Formats: sequence, C-alpha cells, structure tokens
Amino acid sequence: MKSKAPGAKGPQKDPLSAVKKARALKKQKTERLFEGLGVSPGIAIGPAYVRESGIVEVTEYAIPVKLIDKEIGRFEAAVNQATRQLQSLKTKASTLPAATFEELGYLLDAHLHMLRGSRLVRGVEARIAKDRINAEAAVQAEIAEISKGFAAMDDAYLAARMEDIREVGVRLVRCLTKTPPLAFSTLTKGSIVIAEELSPADTALLDPDRVSGFATALGGPESHIAIMARSMVIPAVLGVPGLISGIKSGDQIIVDGNAGTLIVNPSPGILNEYKQRREAQKRIERQLAKLKKLPARTRDGTEIQLHANIELPREQKNVLDCGAEGIGLLRSEFLYMNRDDLPGEEEQYKVYRDLLKAMKGRPVTVRTLDIGGEKLVSTLGEHLLPSANPALGLRAIRLSLKIPELLAAQVAAALRAGAHGPIRILVPMVSGVSEIRQVRRIVKGVAQRLKRRKVEIADPLPPLGIMIETPGAALSADALADLCDFFAIGTNDLTMYTLAIDRGDEQVAHLYNPLHPSVLRLIQFTAAAAGRRGIPVSVCGEIAGDPRYVALLLGLGIHELSMSPASLLRIKQRIRTIDMDAARRLASAVMEQTDPGRITTLLDDFSALA
Repeated sequence: MKSKAPGAKGPQKDPLSAVKKARALKKQKTERLFEGLGVSPGIAIGPAYVRESGIVEVTEYAIPVKLIDKEIGRFEAAVNQATRQLQSLKTKASTLPAATFEELGYLLDAHLHMLRGSRLVRGVEARIAKDRINAEAAVQAEIAEISKGFAAMDDAYLAARMEDIREVGVRLVRCLTKTPPLAFSTLTKGSIVIAEELSPADTALLDPDRVSGFATALGGPESHIAIMARSMVIPAVLGVPGLISGIKSGDQIIVDGNAGTLIVNPSPGILNEYKQRREAQKRIERQLAKLKKLPARTRDGTEIQLHANIELPREQKNVLDCGAEGIGLLRSEFLYMNRDDLPGEEEQYKVYRDLLKAMKGRPVTVRTLDIGGEKLVSTLGEHLLPSANPALGLRAIRLSLKIPELLAAQVAAALRAGAHGPIRILVPMVSGVSEIRQVRRIVKGVAQRLKRRKVEIADPLPPLGIMIETPGAALSADALADLCDFFAIGTNDLTMYTLAIDRGDEQVAHLYNPLHPSVLRLIQFTAAAAGRRGIPVSVCGEIAGDPRYVALLLGLGIHELSMSPASLLRIKQRIRTIDMDAARRLASAVMEQTDPGRITTLLDDFSALA
C-alpha cells in the first residue's frame, strides 16, 4: 500500500481531466419525448433527417388591366409545368413496391385531375381576371375559399382530402415562383424523416429501403401520408407538436408507431429496450403470419367470420394477404372525392366488378354514400343547404333518399357487379323502418329496369343490410330485422350518438367510451334481435379490431367482426384462445355492471387469464 505524502488529504484530481469531463457532459444530448398520433405501427430507430418546409412566401400585388391575359398565361404555364412534374413522379413511383405504387398512382391521378379545368384552376383564373391580382396570390386565395367548405366537416377521412388541394396549390406556387422542388438527396440508410408535413408526392421521392420511419408535425390517421406509411409498412407518428424546433438532423430517433411517441437522443438503456421491443415485435409478426390459413375458431369449435374494412379498392391485396374471408365494409365515398362531377352507374359498376374479380369469390359489402350535405355542395348544388350540425343533418341515407337518382346509380352498379361475385349492399345511418322500405322499393325498381334492358345482374338480388349506428336504429332492431338481410353495428357512431360525445372535440373526448353500459345494452339488444330473426350481425367499428373486446362481443352473440386488415391476424389469435361458455359468462357479468371502470377491469382480468 502506497503511503501518502506528508500533509496530503487524499487523491489529487487532475484539473485537465475535470475540464474534459465538463466538455463531454456539455456535448451530451438530452433525451426528450414527443407525443403524437401513431398512424402506422412498428418501431424504427435511426438518424433524423429534418426536411425543410415546402411553403413559399407569397406577396400579393395588383395586375394592370392590360396585363391580365399575360398573367393568366403565366398561370397556365405553371399548370402545364406542374402536370409534367406529376407525370414524372408517376414514372418514379413505378419503382416502389406494387401495393404502394397502386395507392400513390391513384393519388397522383387525383392531383392531375385537379389541374384539368377543376374548380381550383377555374377559380384562380377568375380571381386573376376579377380581382386583378397576381397568380400566386390568386392560388392562395382560392385554396383558402375552398378550405372553408371543408373546415366544418366532422368526418376525418373526408376532411383530410383537403390536403390534396393544398398540395396542388403549393406545387403551383412553386412553379410560379420558380422554386425548385425539395428532394431527399442526403438520406442515409435507416433515416427517420422529420417534417412539418409530407405529401403523397413526396413518397415517390423516397427510397423505402433507406427510410425506416416518418414523423410530422401535421397530419392524422386518415391523411394520405398515413395511408402511404401503412402501405409501405413503415412506422409513422403524425401530429407531433413542436417537432421541427425540437429535432436536428443527425439526432438519434426512436419512432414508436404503436404508442404514437418519438424519443430523441435516447439513453443507452432506453435504446436497448426499444431494440429488444423491435425484435420481439418481429417475432410476434412471424408467429401471427402462421395463422393466415387457419380458421377463426374458438377452443370449443365456434366459427367466427373475420372480414376487413377498406377505404379504397386497391387495399384488396391487404385483405387477401391477411386471410380475411371477405370485405365487410367498402366505403364508397372515394368515388365522389376530388372531382367536380358525380360518378355514373357505369364507372361505379366497373370499380365494383374489378374488385369482386380480384377478391376471387370472397364477399364484398359496399356501403352506400355516407357523407353530409355540406360536403358535396359543388356537385349537388341546389339540392343542399349548409347544415348547422352536420352530424345530425342531411347525410348518409337521408341524402340518398332526398336525391333518389344518387342511390339508384349506386344500386344499379352493385346489382350489375353482383353478376361477377358475391356482393352485399349496406345502408348507413338508418333510423327507422320507413327508410329501409324506401330503399327496398328503389332496389326493386332498379332491378326491374335492368332486367327489361336485358342487363345481367345478381340472381338472387344481393343481401340488403343496414348500419346500426344510432340509438333509434338499435331500439328498433326487432322491426328492422324483418326488413333486412343483415345488420352491421358501427360502434364508433353508435357511441357518439348515444353519449352525445364528439371524440374529435378535445374538451369532451375523454368521455367517449364504447364500454359505457348504455352502449353495450344497445349492442346486446341489436344482437338479440338479429338472433331472433336469424339474420347475421357484425361489428365493424374500432372495437372489432381490439383484442380486449373480442370475448365480450362473442359473448353478446356477435359471430362476425370486420376491421382493418392490419388487426385481423391478432384478432384471430385471440379468438382461438377463447371458450364460448366463458365468453358468455363474461358478457353476463359485464351486463350486470353500471360502472365503465368496473367493466374495463372485468375485461382486463379475463384477458390476463388467456
């Protein structure tokens, strides 16, 4: 043992070493957590690539009368340049995975359509001529005007379509100002793209092999970039406040698309934990893939039908890939979006026919138009007036019955497509028997007209069902069951209307709860009414894709579930662990409760025993 020098008080610190430590600590980056919306599941880890905003500042200025035609010509040249850019993007997009290319091709076609004499283009030209302002300012003013019609929409999917118009407007402004398009030229393998907002066109510039995740300050689960992220199977978190100012290129990032979180410069312990989670998730996905060809059968042999909900026909590949038995809900609204005219019978027929052929004998359930009046002012004009409360106004079947030719075209297309495969017609927002009687008369009349014209149609006629999504429909289920071939319970709207809660309103969103006893009683009453009449009943709301709810729904008598394709295998896995007697006992215990918290506990306890 070394002896201390006389007078020494202990080991002496090296001043130079202390300075080095201080500098190292100063350089050490602080771990931070950001929260947003997880729109595409999975975990990605990599360096941040912060993409600058594509917005160009525009100054408005007056145009002399004698130069109006020249300014309109300058705008027309920008339209032509934007068209060439989009056509070039379609060519680049062809190198992406097939499913992604199909989705992106549809979106780019929609953008091209908006550059061909659409309301946007006509409106800009009119503003240049009438207001005598420069083309850039006219573009921004017209987009602002169009935005007003979308601002009041209570449907997230439809409201998100405004992104298409804004993206086309930004492209036009960049062409007018001769601002070059932004590119991802410095991406390294495994990068996490951080941006204020990403457009569908941006996706064509990305190399999926080099991008491991997305995060944006704007956007939601129904936005196009969310759809693209899911299509490309890339983890993504959108709607993250303070994102751009809080991250720098090169920062280490964890994107948790499951929880909707971003961790910037994670500590070694957190980084290791997420790497383990990522590997565990990959193992789970490999295990789930083995269930694709196995039946959705409970332990005691009860068969459960699993179907998929889709927004666009192109998603049919995802339906087949997950082993779904059919499409339980095809939202037909896509046919009406991003256009100045209404789709005709022939156009709709071809879409449904092609989808049925692609589904190879699996049934397809087409829901008739389900949007509110204020969302179609440009195409339905004098038929509609602005609604003070769109959720309670002229929407869905109410709109279709006010304009019978609208419904007749959809019905005719479905009947004709039914000659090529099994199709079902689903009517949204029915509240009483008079509505379904009117629909039946229209279906019968359309069928007779097509037969007189010697047009081949489904024989027998397709099953006709209704969405149970209002308390009125649920409480009239016995009477409605006499007029319907099947029920589909839309638990999202049923919960909203029963509890008078708009879950999009952050002030009351915490009160939205599908486990509220009143909502469960309406589901139970509907299932019992369908059982007494011997007609199928499904659940196609969000709870259908949540494993925690499966046993309860089965116990309440639901033997058909329809959900996002991404959720299906996990639900099948859960079904195969359930005993129906136990599920019925769980449902009986739940229906005796009056406290949603107690109901949640019962479900969690049941899941823990699985």
